Amino acid sequence: MFGVGATIGTGIFIVLTEAVPEAGPAVILSFVLAGITAALTAVCYAELASTIPVSGSSYSYTYATLGEITAFGVAACLLLEYGVSSAAVAVGWAQYLNELFSSVFGFRLPDAIVAAPGEGGIFNFPAIVLVTLCCLLLVRGTRESATANTIMVLIKIAVLIFFVIIAFTAFDGANFTPFAPFGIAGIGVAASSIFFTFIGLDAVSTAGEEVHNPRRTLPLAIIFATIIVTTVYVLVAVAAVGAQRYQEFEGQAAGLAVILRNITGSDWAPAVLSAGAIISIFSVTLVTLYGQTRILFAMSRDGMLPEIFHRLNPTTLVPVRNTLIVATFVGILAGFVPLTVLIDLTSMGTLVAFTVVSIGVIILRRTQPDLPRGFRVPFYPVTPVLSAAFALYIISQLPYSTFGLFAVWLGVAAVIYFSYSRGHSRLANTGRAE
Repeated sequence: MFGVGATIGTGIFIVLTEAVPEAGPAVILSFVLAGITAALTAVCYAELASTIPVSGSSYSYTYATLGEITAFGVAACLLLEYGVSSAAVAVGWAQYLNELFSSVFGFRLPDAIVAAPGEGGIFNFPAIVLVTLCCLLLVRGTRESATANTIMVLIKIAVLIFFVIIAFTAFDGANFTPFAPFGIAGIGVAASSIFFTFIGLDAVSTAGEEVHNPRRTLPLAIIFATIIVTTVYVLVAVAAVGAQRYQEFEGQAAGLAVILRNITGSDWAPAVLSAGAIISIFSVTLVTLYGQTRILFAMSRDGMLPEIFHRLNPTTLVPVRNTLIVATFVGILAGFVPLTVLIDLTSMGTLVAFTVVSIGVIILRRTQPDLPRGFRVPFYPVTPVLSAAFALYIISQLPYSTFGLFAVWLGVAAVIYFSYSRGHSRLANTGRAE
C-alpha cells in the first residue's frame, strides 16, 4: 500500500496532461517503457531490500556496496527525488482542489494563490496547506500514517476504475491516429517526464526497519506494487486517449476531470473524480515526505548529517524535528517553483538512484556472494544490466536544463560532504578510534 500510495496519483492525475502532448497516443508505450524499466529495477530493489533490510533505501544499499562517497551522492539524488516529488504532487493537488470547488460550489480560487511565479501566480497556497497536513499526520506516528495511506489507496483505485468505465463509453479508435506523431523520440521524452511517478518503489524500501519480516515482506511489496501501478497506468492512459484527441491534453489542468465533464455534460462525475484525486494525491505526498525523512534519518545515524535528523520523540518514536525541517523545505518548493521544473528534476533523481541500485546488485554479488538473500534477481546478470541500460536511456531524454540544475544540486551536495560529512561520518570516527 505504501508503494502504490507513493506512485498512483502523480502519473495519472497530473503528468498525463504533460506527457500526451510529447508523445501523442503513443504515450501508452511511454508508460509501458517506464513500467518495464521500473519492473527491472523492482527486482533489483527486491534483492537488496531482502539482503540489507534497513531504513534509507538506495542510500543504505549504496553505502554497503559502493562506499561512503558514492552513497552520499545517491542520497543527494534521493533527497532531490523525494523533496521535489512531494512538491510536484502538492502543486497538482491544487489543480484538482480548484476543479472540485468549481464543480460543487461554482467558484474557483484566485490564480494568484494557486500557481507559482512564472505560471501566472504569486504562490501556491493549497500546495502549502497539503504539505502542512501531511506533516501533522506524520509526526503522530508511522502506524497512523500507514493506516490512513491504505484507506486513501483503496479510494484512489476505485476512482480511477470509475474514470475508466465512463471514459470507455466515449471511446473512439480514431483518436489513436496518428499513433506516434512525434516518433520514437517523443515516446522517450514522455517516458522521462512520467518516470518520477515510480518513486513508490524506492519508498517501500525506506521502511526497512518498520515492517515485520522485511527479508520476505519488502521484495513482495516492491514487486506487487510495480505490477499494480503499471497495469493501472496503462489502462487509464488507453481510456483517456480513447476519449479525447491528444491535441486537447496540452495545458489542460485537472485533465481527467475535464474529460469526464466533456463526456457526461454534467458536474457530478468531475466532482467525484476531483474528490478522489485530492485524497489520492494526499497519500502520495504523505509517503514521499515519509521517505525523505527516513533517508535523512539513516544519513544522520551514519554521521553524514547533524544528529537532529535522527533524534526520536520518546513517545511516538518518530523523528519529529526531521519531519518539520523536511515539510518546511518541501512547502517552499511547492509554493514557489513551477510544476514542469519539479517533474523533470524528480525524474532525474529517481533514475540515477535506480541505476545505482541495479549496479549495486552486481557488485554485492561479486564482493559478498555468500551473504543471505531472501530474494534473488532472476536471470542474473542480464536483469540488472538491462535495468541500468533502460534507466540511462530515459535519462538521456531529459531536457538539457534539467542536467544543468542537477549538476548544481550535486555541487551543493559535494560542498556539504567535504565541509561536514567527511569529517563527522561513522567511517571517519572509526578511523580516528583506530
